[in-house]
Amino acid sequence: MDLDLFGWVIVAVCAVMVGTTKTGMPGLGILIVPLMALVLPTRQSTGILLGILILADLFAITYHRRNARWGHVLRLLPAAFAGIVTGYFGLKLVNDQQLKPVIGGIVLLMLGINYWRTRVKGEDAPIPTQWWFAATLGFMAGVTTMMANAAGPIMIIYLLAMRLPKVEFVGTGAWFFFVVNWLKVPFSASLDLMTAESVKLNLMMLPFIALGAVAGIFLLKRIPQKAFNAVVQILAAAAAIKLLF
Repeated sequence: MDLDLFGWVIVAVCAVMVGTTKTGMPGLGILIVPLMALVLPTRQSTGILLGILILADLFAITYHRRNARWGHVLRLLPAAFAGIVTGYFGLKLVNDQQLKPVIGGIVLLMLGINYWRTRVKGEDAPIPTQWWFAATLGFMAGVTTMMANAAGPIMIIYLLAMRLPKVEFVGTGAWFFFVVNWLKVPFSASLDLMTAESVKLNLMMLPFIALGAVAGIFLLKRIPQKAFNAVVQILAAAAAIKLLF
């Protein structure tokens, strides 16, 4: 990769942030996509980031190997795969700059609905069980992760609605994205987003990903449940606003 010192530092910082996001603080990496695009061409940065995400997933699922609610993962996956296929063809028609404001607006709307629902109903707010809720969010997650690596805020909406304890929240998200990111590999490779050169750079970032993963575990153990819920909602809102502009 033709990176100068500043470029290497930015990519390494992004790798640390990805590791932290995967094991302990979902939504923390709201700056990752724009930071990577700052030092690399946008399409090229998407493929490199996918490789970093997959390596971070390995740390996440190892630590959270018993913490996933598999019912939620399996409920989301069929629609997510349909979204990935849609996103694959969408990449040939719509660029991520055109898609991002739409994603941001949807996420902000859903955060507002979730906030209103919990404020009105409190702890007794009903958990959405309708098939269309998981199907809609799963499909949106698939499209957005394929086109822009931006499905984190959408998964936060779903997992918050399910009222999962923080460890199961992170564990369920980790396993979902582990499967989804591997499903994206053949599509990304066919679009030349993932190459031998990008994989080589991914492996060079492994120590930084590991550092971030350890930091995420440290944070997850020490943050209270209510604070965790508040932080992930704030980060999801920040990510959505970032996507709008």
